[in-house]
Amino acid sequence: MKAIIMGCGRVGAALANDLGDAGHDVVVIDRDPAAFDRLGRDFGGRTVTGVGFDRDVLTEAGAGRADAFAAVSSGDNSNIIAARVARERFGVERVIARIYDAGRAEVYERLGIPTVATVPWATGRLFRYVTDSAGPVDWRDQTGAVSLVALAAPHAWVGARVDDLAAAAGGRAAALSRFGRCRVPDARDLVQADDLLHLAVPTDTVETLESTLGEGPSDE
Repeated sequence: MKAIIMGCGRVGAALANDLGDAGHDVVVIDRDPAAFDRLGRDFGGRTVTGVGFDRDVLTEAGAGRADAFAAVSSGDNSNIIAARVARERFGVERVIARIYDAGRAEVYERLGIPTVATVPWATGRLFRYVTDSAGPVDWRDQTGAVSLVALAAPHAWVGARVDDLAAAAGGRAAALSRFGRCRVPDARDLVQADDLLHLAVPTDTVETLESTLGEGPSDE
């Protein structure tokens, strides 16, 4: 997989190294060439100096052939512009933007750009989104019995009760993220398109979660 990362701060460098260690083709963009020192000597990817939303810079980075683009610079505006250019101009399918101002998340999501907040586990969330290979687990208890998963609302469940979806998954709904706002759902909440559902489920059900929920609510 070819991934482009805009921003070589702490999160960007960590994500680049993690992707590189996993065998992916990685290109890192930053306007400050000194920032690339964070990558370390063992980094096997490529670096491009420039503004991450500049089309010429993105072309040099190979955005036209990229599978994923992560905008993780220190500027919210730069991240969203770069993410939109990567998606709309270069057709990159998997695009995500890091945000500092959570209030802007609703705007980003209306533009079709998934976001990740500045939190300690941001790098792990970004890695899972970019690679789409490590599953939806956000947290697992020390015994490994229970996992907290982040799940995009399955289309077949739109209009059904959030609690019913959680029960079908064998767990409970811990939180509901909608238009950039997260809250504890109640019995009246119905699943909407583009919701992000946070479910507490038995760990041994995580691998089959997608297929379990794929057919939608039971007619019974």
